Amino acid sequence: MSRKYVIAGNWKMNKNPVEATALINELKPLVADASCDVVVGVPFVDLPAALDAVKGTRIGVAAQNCHWEKSGAFTGEVSAEMLKSMGVGYVILGHSERRTYFGDTDVTVQKRVRAALDAGLTVILCVGEYLEQREQGVTGEVVAMQTKIALGGVSEEEMARVIIAYEPVWAIGTGRTATAQQANEVCKLIRETIAGLYNAAVADSAVIQYGGSMNAGNAAELLAQPDVDGGLIGGASLKPADFAVIVKAAE
Repeated sequence: MSRKYVIAGNWKMNKNPVEATALINELKPLVADASCDVVVGVPFVDLPAALDAVKGTRIGVAAQNCHWEKSGAFTGEVSAEMLKSMGVGYVILGHSERRTYFGDTDVTVQKRVRAALDAGLTVILCVGEYLEQREQGVTGEVVAMQTKIALGGVSEEEMARVIIAYEPVWAIGTGRTATAQQANEVCKLIRETIAGLYNAAVADSAVIQYGGSMNAGNAAELLAQPDVDGGLIGGASLKPADFAVIVKAAE
């Protein structure tokens, strides 16, 4: 089955609204003819500026997290409904930095996924193992467990709005990258896990990205792998020319 590539940038905690507008304006002509889906994942304060900057383009805008409740006494949090009301289309959930530094667990990631889908958002769901887990030989078990728990209660139809990003934690922001073969191996495992949860058709149509120091130099080899359907890009997404090279590689 032919799957559409999705190249998404995760800006993390970078750029103010003025800088966000400038970056997107520089990016727009570079990806205007992209055949893949292009998404920019910006900090909450940049969402209005980003949504305004992408008007008239096919670039999507993602938030970097959302809470699982619609409203309430959750100081500092943002609900999926709030994001949807702004016009945001995507949300990144379960990123390893959220899990490592801010207490996200497999259970809370599942609750966030459920809330985001209920609000009509498309989810970019991050899964991945730590270095010690890879060295212990439990990568498959860890990634399968994260995937199964996060997709708890997600229907076959809703899977059309779930993108899974395999992000080996040991390769995020470290300059270390999984080999193309390692990346494809785990993306294939995720696809097999989805087939077990649903069926082969759902698994075949699922978009599975690789994230973990994908850059302009290694994107073509990674994206050539049969089970890698795009990338969740960190540092390189802050450099329009480099990000455009990755988008071009997806074509």
